[in-house]
Amino acid sequence: MTTLAPRPAAPTRSRRDWWVPASLLALALIPSVAGAARLADLSGGRTEENARFFDLPVPILVHIVGATTFLVLGAFQLKPSLRRSRPRWHRWSGRVLVPAGLAGALSGMWMAVFSDLPAHDNVALMWLRLLFGSVMVAGLVLGLMAIRRRDVRAHRRWMARAYAVGQGAGTQALVLGPTFFFVDQPGGDLKAAGMGAAWVLNLAVAEWLVRRSERTQSSRRD
Repeated sequence: MTTLAPRPAAPTRSRRDWWVPASLLALALIPSVAGAARLADLSGGRTEENARFFDLPVPILVHIVGATTFLVLGAFQLKPSLRRSRPRWHRWSGRVLVPAGLAGALSGMWMAVFSDLPAHDNVALMWLRLLFGSVMVAGLVLGLMAIRRRDVRAHRRWMARAYAVGQGAGTQALVLGPTFFFVDQPGGDLKAAGMGAAWVLNLAVAEWLVRRSERTQSSRRD
């Protein structure tokens, strides 16, 4: 009797879906490094460049700490196998993630309104920051409300949207970065268009990923 050789085990889904948090952490590295540089700049004393932050340092400190915490924890929250294998960790880290995200979003909106506009910003960019900051806050609040009523699908959708907005700074650096090769500093209109496009792109990708995940889970149940 011939014995068939065992088939090689397929890579586990847990290993395959590490690309999601790895990619998000790489994208989050851009604003995280920029935030650390800003903190180092403020610790060195007042300069012409940091004067608008130095006079009221609390909002920028809250923004950097809150946003960095939100981006790092959120990257792991979006790893499907980790949610399934470590549900307790997912819940407890979510209790840190939501306040951190709200702190980052609200402090960013506060600075958009009350801090002096940098030389290369304009009013259109201020309104975009308020608009997408509001989307992030709404996503966090609605996501929290959804999970409290045990609506997991709505929870995932709203949290993904909030995280997509939070990751805007990384995508904006990639979108606007090439413009520095052609102009010294992008003007207000170009900067606003680039940053707005980055936020819209992030939201579109998040929507696609969430819906693709839902279709995959549905096909497994059928």
